[in-house]
Amino acid sequence: MTSIPHILLIYTGGTIGMTKDYKTGALKAFDFNKLLKHIPELNLLNCMIDSVSFEEPIDSSNMNTQHWVSIVEIIEDNYEKFDGFVVLHGSDTMSYTASALSFMFENLTKPVIFTGSQLPIGDLRTDAKENLITSIQVASEIKNGKSVVQEVCLYFEYKLYRANRTTKMNAEHFEAFSSPNFPPLGESGVHLKFHNSLIFKTKRFKKIKIRKKLEDNIVILKLFPGITRNAVKSILEIKGLKGVVLETYGSGNAPTDSWFIDLLKSALKKGIKIVDVTQCAGGSVILGHYETSVELQKIGLISGKDITTESALAKMMYLLGEKIKMKDFKQLFETPLRGEMIE
Repeated sequence: MTSIPHILLIYTGGTIGMTKDYKTGALKAFDFNKLLKHIPELNLLNCMIDSVSFEEPIDSSNMNTQHWVSIVEIIEDNYEKFDGFVVLHGSDTMSYTASALSFMFENLTKPVIFTGSQLPIGDLRTDAKENLITSIQVASEIKNGKSVVQEVCLYFEYKLYRANRTTKMNAEHFEAFSSPNFPPLGESGVHLKFHNSLIFKTKRFKKIKIRKKLEDNIVILKLFPGITRNAVKSILEIKGLKGVVLETYGSGNAPTDSWFIDLLKSALKKGIKIVDVTQCAGGSVILGHYETSVELQKIGLISGKDITTESALAKMMYLLGEKIKMKDFKQLFETPLRGEMIE
């Protein structure tokens, strides 16, 4: 750890990296090499800042698993040179990417903070400056020679969240993200406050492990009243399908129709992993709590407990990529690995 923290800013794309041409009104990419010129407030932070950008910044709607690996490799290549990392990312899929990185890094001992904005950095009313400045400050916070934060987080509108607990809730408000089942790890007000008891602690002396093999032959199947047998069958019989995130009602409930249960059984017999997550913004799956989830429990569906859909997808991609044995997969998925779900 250097005496003055050295932070790497990674720009992948998104609104935060845009400025407005006031003559034409068009948005153009921000030059991060001139960051201190545009945001002189950064000079007040007790850290050094370098930046790197994707060769072609991408809209987060185009984000995919290869881009996730690219971000991970930038951090991997610079892990020993820097004390913290701030990833600038479009807000639409930020929770997916940030959740994925939380699983791709094992034994992380440095902060990886995701942030973005609802308005471009050059806009008069932008939220980009505060999100960027505070994210860098969070990444550079050190106590007793160690980073205060040692996990993948998401910072937005005065709140620091565990990344794999977040979901985007609003497309228009500055307060775009929420963490429905886990409290913020920190808050920015007059003072920057951390809730240290909540921050994920890596076991000491364990070397960082980086996982880049992700299985993307996965679908999200959201139930709705009136869903047909043909619709469910066509999804569960997709060629090469490896996993399903099944968005059920309430605390994990689903139709009790025999055709529905039979289709799930058939998929399970083929080795397809199915995790049950709730469609509700908050709360937890409790299989067997109601009659409408007893059968799901009997046939061996994985309980997603209080995990978000974004995190469930990322965790499944990660575990399937690790080629976990069939008999161990369910238990491992239902075990919190990076603080993404309750015990």
